[in-house]
Amino acid sequence: MSDPISGDREAILGRIAEALREPAPKHHEAPDKPAPLGLTAPFREWLPPVGKTRKDQIALFAQQSEVLRTEFVECASVVGAAKQLTELAKKADWKTIALHAGELTDAVAAKLPETLATLRVDAGYDKEALEACDAGFTECEALIAQTGSVCVTALSSGGRALSVLPPHHVVIAQKGQLVPDLAAAYEILALKYAGHYPSFVSFITGPSRTGDIERILVLGAHGPKRLTVLLVP
Repeated sequence: MSDPISGDREAILGRIAEALREPAPKHHEAPDKPAPLGLTAPFREWLPPVGKTRKDQIALFAQQSEVLRTEFVECASVVGAAKQLTELAKKADWKTIALHAGELTDAVAAKLPETLATLRVDAGYDKEALEACDAGFTECEALIAQTGSVCVTALSSGGRALSVLPPHHVVIAQKGQLVPDLAAAYEILALKYAGHYPSFVSFITGPSRTGDIERILVLGAHGPKRLTVLLVP
């Protein structure tokens, strides 16, 4: 009498072997010039193509953000970003926002209303106080048009917890930080940190979510329930 489990195993292994005989589909040809340090450019052959112009990439990031439920706002200036953040605070009745020191975060924080308290994490913080904040405000390493992701590190985004504990994460980035794909983001990290990476590197793709229970999507399960990206020139 044949073993049905063994038969199923053989059938599965046979299908895997058959699939491995087929080459992976290429979305487009590899670039003529190798990536810096020769790191990731070859992988672009298997990644979906991204528009070459900045306008195309912003449009794709906006499109991906809508799908992911990320709130994406183009701002005309840092002043515009401060107004947008102030509006978010008013609508959600924020009392305290946590942030770290940075060129963009400091410029925006200087224009926030005095009624909105700030908790700065650079010199240390109380975990419960950070968790009680209404939002965390950070900079980032890069925005990835291809996936709608935000790349953050411990060095660029105020440590490990600022982008995780508050229920609303607000990211401010400049247009020059928008890159076409994941390969480009990894190249930026490799060149910037030259093998001495920060202790925390993360690619945030939309608000925290899970569908573990009966495949029902729940936002905010393991981190912020809302993600807002403010893009400035």
